[in-house]
Amino acid sequence: MADSRSDRNEENRLDESSEQRPVPLGAFDVMGRIGSGGMANVYRGRHHDDTSQWLAIKCMKPKLATEDRFIEMFTREARLAKMLDHPAIVHTVDSGYVDGCHYIVMEYIAGQDLNNVLKRCHHTKRRLPVPHSLYIAAEISRALDFAHGLRDSEARPLNVVNRDVSPANVRLSYEGEVRLLDFGIAQAMMQVSSEIGILKGKFAYMSPEQIRGLPVNNRSDTFSLGIVLHEMLTGDRLFKEDSEFALMERVRQADVRAPSVFNKRITAEVDELVMSMLSRDAARRPSASEVEARLSMLLERYRFSPVELGEFVRGLFPADFRDERERTISPREDEEPAPIKKRRRKPPSVRTPVLGQEEEKHAWILEERPTAWGLFLAAALLTFIALGILLTVLL
Repeated sequence: MADSRSDRNEENRLDESSEQRPVPLGAFDVMGRIGSGGMANVYRGRHHDDTSQWLAIKCMKPKLATEDRFIEMFTREARLAKMLDHPAIVHTVDSGYVDGCHYIVMEYIAGQDLNNVLKRCHHTKRRLPVPHSLYIAAEISRALDFAHGLRDSEARPLNVVNRDVSPANVRLSYEGEVRLLDFGIAQAMMQVSSEIGILKGKFAYMSPEQIRGLPVNNRSDTFSLGIVLHEMLTGDRLFKEDSEFALMERVRQADVRAPSVFNKRITAEVDELVMSMLSRDAARRPSASEVEARLSMLLERYRFSPVELGEFVRGLFPADFRDERERTISPREDEEPAPIKKRRRKPPSVRTPVLGQEEEKHAWILEERPTAWGLFLAAALLTFIALGILLTVLL
């Protein structure tokens, strides 16, 4: 009972932290919770010696830290995370144990996770553009290809499989960067105990072999990425059922239709790639490297820039971006704030899709005209009234 009360106190202590009331954790200051998972809570924080850089501090839930198997899983995740040094994978800064807390410190990515982006698109009746979807999937495949090819110090393959590729674990920055977040349930030869037969992760993003509790290889991640890409292209969940049993059965059968059935803008080449990734037979699925190569070829025709992705995310979450900007780009105490410049009025950021750029420009000009006409009519009316008064006096 005492240990349970102590666990709650430790978690509450961190949860009550804020930027105004930071809670020390070793060499770091914890400044408020920003997320939570099955095994850990994630907090925003900073290092004592570098207050210019925000960090994400992942703390194992105290109630799990009493069991050796959970501690083993968390420390194994920390060891693997430090080996995953790649531009498309969130960078791990530090890990350790202090004040009764097992923690992993990662770079903080100012932005939104893909799950939030897809939800906002659905609520605003928008769809993630095709080139944006292809680019995000290409970056995830780059990250997976790196992880799948990871070797130990003696050049032996580690056979890393993420096993949890899902929209919630993909971070999109406000600048257009893409990061794969979580290898927390990755299956690797470096683990001490076997996890075969134990279902982890999210049912709707598992491969057929994973849903059956069978051994998995890197082609399982290809299937999960295929689900994510399908959902980005169509704007809807691929596997959704009323019960977990029905959901698991649909995944096990790999019962899917091509994305072009739901989005007519999808080309046959994209359809072919997505359906090959979602093959029920793991041996017929392409590797992450092959997926990346094919996505890169498909992207060439769009002349896509990551800047476009950043603009899209900022447009979906203007208030969040503004808050993030104020938090991370605030003036130093010893500097005077820059003078606020008056800006000319600009067109609204949400544009009508049926208008081209030239039509939009003229439509915006037409929106400006009523103000000028209003002033003209008001002046004419005042002149008319003045003339009426003058004639009344003279007569």
